[in-house]
Amino acid sequence: MTKKIGYLSFGHWSSAPYSQARTGADTLLQAIELAEAAEEIGVDGAYFRVHHFARQHGAPYPLLSAIGARTSRIEIGTGVIDMRYENPLYAAEEAAVADLISGGRLQLGISRGSPEQVIDGFRYFGYQPDENDPEGAQMARDNFQVFLQAIQGARFAEPNPRPMFPNPYPGPLGIEPQSPGLRDRIWWGAGNRKTAEWAAELGVNLQSSTLVMHESAEPFHVQQRKQIEAYRAKWAEMGHEREPRVSVSRSIFALVDETDWKLFGHDRTSEDQVGQLPGAGPAIFGKSYAGPPDRLIEELKEDEAIQAADTLLLTIPSQLGVEYNAHALGAILEHVAPGLGWR
Repeated sequence: MTKKIGYLSFGHWSSAPYSQARTGADTLLQAIELAEAAEEIGVDGAYFRVHHFARQHGAPYPLLSAIGARTSRIEIGTGVIDMRYENPLYAAEEAAVADLISGGRLQLGISRGSPEQVIDGFRYFGYQPDENDPEGAQMARDNFQVFLQAIQGARFAEPNPRPMFPNPYPGPLGIEPQSPGLRDRIWWGAGNRKTAEWAAELGVNLQSSTLVMHESAEPFHVQQRKQIEAYRAKWAEMGHEREPRVSVSRSIFALVDETDWKLFGHDRTSEDQVGQLPGAGPAIFGKSYAGPPDRLIEELKEDEAIQAADTLLLTIPSQLGVEYNAHALGAILEHVAPGLGWR
């Protein structure tokens, strides 16, 4: 099965001795450089995690637009934007601008977010959920649906009878600019089956991460595969006309030289981990993969969720710099993907 292979960067920076990303500027500029390098070697997508109040990627749209202007083929996206922090109408404007700059390559992953660096950080951004929704989950969903309506051209704003500029059409106005096709390139990040089915009902693509709610005693990859199957079943039931896309994220390192072995050779016995998400309950975190290419191929054949997805996002250690990450991505494309039929 041909599979799109992208990468997911959290954009960490720190002053640690090994870090090549020591400032926010380092992280942003290196993100652009890596996207250019990744496009050159044939990577399909550059995706970015969004965290607030942290030394990681925060405001995504300027970065996405910059990469869109410097590249020509690679998909650019997020995994994910926390919709509890977003004004949905302003987000619709920014998403359309980034998509137009890139020539329609935006793949925007959105969700209700995960535990953050501060308590209820969205409140500092000016967003107050209902008293019956203290975690903001419903607020995020409501914002998301307003966002979807806006990028589809909903006309809702009463026009000024004496506008500064002539209105382009009679009646209520909508968000401008519009980017045709963007609606089909929106994803929802789901952590459980129910949320995955909700995404299918809305007709948006599915992002399933390396962490899902622990809904059975089965291994992580089996639970995730069942989540994907439930999503696709609901999609078919809803009768949507297009085929949906599904992505999963993994940490995978092919050990092909001395540096690889030094950095990741110790991760070869990684296993699933179960823990508690505050306010959410038990969650299971998928294992990492690191090893010689031939062994990786055999191990990845057994990962049922990877096999079920059409897109694989490789999480990268951004502090190791552009050169190493381009090497690590290239090693997967050259030594692992062909053996699995992904290339």
